[in-house]
This record gives sequence, C-alpha cells and structure tokens, in this order.
Amino acid sequence: ATINIRFNDAHSGASLSAWIEEEADRAAAEFGVGIAARFEISGESFVTERGAFTDLVAGAVAAETGITPELSTSGGTSDARFVKDHCPVVEIGLVGATMHQTDERVEVAHIHQLKAIYTRILQEYFARFPG
Repeated sequence: ATINIRFNDAHSGASLSAWIEEEADRAAAEFGVGIAARFEISGESFVTERGAFTDLVAGAVAAETGITPELSTSGGTSDARFVKDHCPVVEIGLVGATMHQTDERVEVAHIHQLKAIYTRILQEYFARFPG
C-alpha cells in the first residue's frame, strides 16, 4: 500500500517515519505478521520567521497594492520547501476563484501588479543586501 502524508512544521519527515515504524511494529507484533516500510520524504515543511526579508516583501506588497499582507501558512504545500535551505523564501502570488483548476485565469491587471511587486522586491533586496 502507498500512503501520502502532508505535514506541517510541528513534524519532520524523520519524526513521522519513526512514529509510523513504531505503530507498524506494534501492529505486527499484535497480529503476528511482518510489516516492511519504505519512506520517501519529498520535502520538509517549514515556516519562514518574521524578519528583514519578510518585512521587505510585505512592504513591497503594501506599496504596490495598498494592502498590508498577512504572514500565513494557509496556502498549503509550498514548492519553496525545495529551496528553503539555500535562500530566504516567502511566497506571494495571484489569487482568484479559479486557482489550481482547469482553465485557471486571472485579470491581466493583476499580473501587471504582481510584476510590479516582484520588481520592487528585487530592487529593494539588492539595495539593502548588496553582494
């Protein structure tokens, strides 16, 4: 059987693997069977702590939209988990009723606004953290 577990920063791939092995060993002993498990951890969860980088990104969003963003993990699984160990990460992006659906679409004006946010982030990042 194959299972897929998505987990938050209260867990790690190693801690969940150990827990599953303990539970499987307990069940195997109880029922007199053998259980073998193989784990593939595709990415660890993470939370970027508030700091200079998150403040820079929030400031860029506020400057371009007039909205102060909220730091949140409500967006679900993040592809940033694959680069988080190599550089600071904060995810921002477009929102809309059709996100992650067939025929996903957004207003063109929102794409231009997102471009302006990204441009401001890059300009301010390299001005604050040269080299």
